[in-house]
Amino acid sequence: METRKLTMGQAIVEFLQQQYVERDGNEGQFFAGMFGIFGHGNVAGIGQALHQYADSFRFYQTRNEQSMVHTAAAFAKMNNRLRAFACTTSIGPGATNMITGAAGATINRLPVLLLPGDIFSTRLVAPVLQQLESPSSQDYSVNDCFKPISRYWDRINRPEQIITALPEAMRVLTSQSETGAVTLALPQDVQAEAYDYPSQLFEKRVYTIPRPRADEGLLNRAVAWIRESKRPLIIAGGGVIYSEATAELAEFVERTGIPVGETFAGKGSLSYNHPQNLGAIGVTGTPGANISAREADLVIAIGTRLSDFTTASKTAFQNPDVRFIGINVTEFDAYKHAALPLVADARVTLSELATAVAGYQVDATYAAQIEKYRAEWEEEVNRLYHAKIKPILPGRPGLPSQSEVIGVVNEFSRPEDVMVCAAGSMPGDLHKLWRTRNPKQYHLEYGYSCMGYEIAGGLGIKMADPSRDVYVMVGDGSYLMLAQEIITSIQEDYKLIIVLVNNEGHSSIGGLSRATGVQGFATRFRYRDEESGELSGDFLPVDLAANAASLGANVIEATSLQSLKAALHEAREAPQTTVVKIDVDYYEQVPGYESWWDVPVAEVSEVDTAQEAYEAYESDKQKERYFL
Repeated sequence: METRKLTMGQAIVEFLQQQYVERDGNEGQFFAGMFGIFGHGNVAGIGQALHQYADSFRFYQTRNEQSMVHTAAAFAKMNNRLRAFACTTSIGPGATNMITGAAGATINRLPVLLLPGDIFSTRLVAPVLQQLESPSSQDYSVNDCFKPISRYWDRINRPEQIITALPEAMRVLTSQSETGAVTLALPQDVQAEAYDYPSQLFEKRVYTIPRPRADEGLLNRAVAWIRESKRPLIIAGGGVIYSEATAELAEFVERTGIPVGETFAGKGSLSYNHPQNLGAIGVTGTPGANISAREADLVIAIGTRLSDFTTASKTAFQNPDVRFIGINVTEFDAYKHAALPLVADARVTLSELATAVAGYQVDATYAAQIEKYRAEWEEEVNRLYHAKIKPILPGRPGLPSQSEVIGVVNEFSRPEDVMVCAAGSMPGDLHKLWRTRNPKQYHLEYGYSCMGYEIAGGLGIKMADPSRDVYVMVGDGSYLMLAQEIITSIQEDYKLIIVLVNNEGHSSIGGLSRATGVQGFATRFRYRDEESGELSGDFLPVDLAANAASLGANVIEATSLQSLKAALHEAREAPQTTVVKIDVDYYEQVPGYESWWDVPVAEVSEVDTAQEAYEAYESDKQKERYFL
């Protein structure tokens, strides 16, 4: 057998370059490159290999290990999971900094390959700098923390182990049902160790992404259920978009008249103005979608995890005779809510259902109700886009609401542009209010709702499709978590338009705190009051605009909605990443509509507001249901 003598680090990089995927006859290279930060645990192993192959495999220097994984996940999501990045770090804190990003990738079912350095496999040099020691085993390292959040995990203690480990990693990364974070822990001595690898390991490999079909008997039963239903409802999840099934969904609902409610990941499955689109569903849903869910006798869940936000903590579906059909490539999700499971590709299944239910349509009464819900919601969005907010805080009159800012950005952006967000009150407002005109225009990380994802994620989106303008909508709380990849966007010339919405606190949790009787405790960014001992003094003198400028961004401060419009025009024309900062009202929030979220309230308390909140909580909790 022909062999090649390479270090393990060199062998990994050569292997990654030769991995390709194919779906529907379209073939492309799977790995777009590698993100990394070097330390003693990877600089002379993987680092040397990346330096050696710099002309054929692109390396990107990032500023934070967590954010590099967010960037990789966003890139994969924008590419419908058909492309990915690898991420490398040193051992110790460099590795564990990736854990939050890794959890987000796995929860959102997005492929990311993690290559953290690890302790010496020989164990002679120990304890090495940054090594976790355990008196119960010498086989522990901090990289064991990746096990519960990785879809595949391995520690490579000998250089030849990658011969079997790398194909397994690719099997998981390219699986539409099993994908997520894959971790290969690489001891720093083994990275630099040479081995005679079989040349076949470095030949081009193409992984076909299949479109599995549903079991015929189960599909026929689903057809019968649809034909029997009087008030069916579709829940469109991220699987509709990943499967590239948006056209098939539109055709199916146009033939049948079945309305659609969209999850966070599924928003954009239909254009906002499609006659069958009732908009967002669940805790952050629209009245029409949530009322339709409550009354539905059949729910067709397509490509969704049916999370607590989507199901309003198991209170969304109140029809005692409701049945569920689960269409999902992941068996685990297809069975949720005791659904009739169609473990299959969304695009193929929707096409087959459209043919099989030919002639079926919802009745005129239901169709009229759908039209009424849509018209009423358009009026409500217009109201919130152009609301007149009363002054709330002394000395700060006339601050715009967050919904008005969203309205300005939405009306200014083009259909091909992308809006990205992740945490705080803004995701809920965007889920309800953003008028999506393109399947990739709305990018929310809400499986993990990870503060700090926004700017790093925006970078990944821009790298995936540089032709689109990317609007990163981020609150001051998330901005303060992870803003460093502004530097990377400038270094790599990937321009972002960052709309920094400042309300001097955690507005989302402030509202939730008040709703649960905790009166907004510790949710504003204020000095500690010397008399009370609480964080209720003056506001902190944080200058976020100056901070963004110090990272190299072009910065524009908008003081009104009118100046925000002008700032967006200027940002669009600017050649580099631009931060548009605007202050908004902390208290003014978009209402909830016909929904509820289970956030446990203190059962006993000496505080009146907490006692009142618990009474309401006990009443609402009675609506939660088991589906067996």
